[in-house]
Amino acid sequence: MTDFTADEMMTIAAARALSNDDVCFVGIGAPSAACNVARLTHAPDITLIYESGTIGTAPDVLPLSIGDGELCDTAVTTVPVPEMFRYWLQGGWITVGFLGAAQLDRFGNINTTVVGDYAHPKVRLPGGGGAPEIAASSREVFITMKQSRRGFVEKIDFFTSFGHGEGGDHRQRLGMTTKGPTLLITDLGVWKPDPESKEFTVTSLHPGVTRAQMQETVGWTVRFSAEVEETEPPGTEELAVLRDLKERTARAHQGEAA
Repeated sequence: MTDFTADEMMTIAAARALSNDDVCFVGIGAPSAACNVARLTHAPDITLIYESGTIGTAPDVLPLSIGDGELCDTAVTTVPVPEMFRYWLQGGWITVGFLGAAQLDRFGNINTTVVGDYAHPKVRLPGGGGAPEIAASSREVFITMKQSRRGFVEKIDFFTSFGHGEGGDHRQRLGMTTKGPTLLITDLGVWKPDPESKEFTVTSLHPGVTRAQMQETVGWTVRFSAEVEETEPPGTEELAVLRDLKERTARAHQGEAA
């Protein structure tokens, strides 16, 4: 078996969830890495959209932010941000919104605003940006983030992006017609929402990961599906593409800093 890190396993597992026909609204960071690995491997025709209005972008290196010139330089076209949200996102064209999180609860609700009391926070985070609209209007939402008790909490400190709310049919009761979070990929495994309760449930453990490790990094009692699989390890090509992308990105950003 080829050696790989937990981060590499997470990114590649997330990339595999995307298809060639997807129109994906991409978040910066781990989601961006996963989406571009998918584009460079099994999904060359995937359409990647970033919040700054770039459509069909194919960056050679991972962007530092949504305003990174690399996105516009490699896009098929760039549209105004209001058009991006009103026509593309709210118009129902986005098949997958791919998001990260600072805090996440068992129902896929996301906090990227503050840790602690809103008026007197312990940490003020970057905020929601377009994520609340992406979570509401994308046909479905994928989330990727590392597991930790600090991040996987019983109750998030602030609702930035609505997942399944209190669970069950909460989205439908609020008039939301999209699926919401349907997949959570972490450095330890893969989670999917229970069909009825909508609580995230572990469906796959990454190679070498135990159930005890899953529980140690989560602030609620973890549910496991009836049949928990083992995630397929990264392939040689997948690892080569990811590592080459990361190496190019590091060289490019070091050059900018210099």
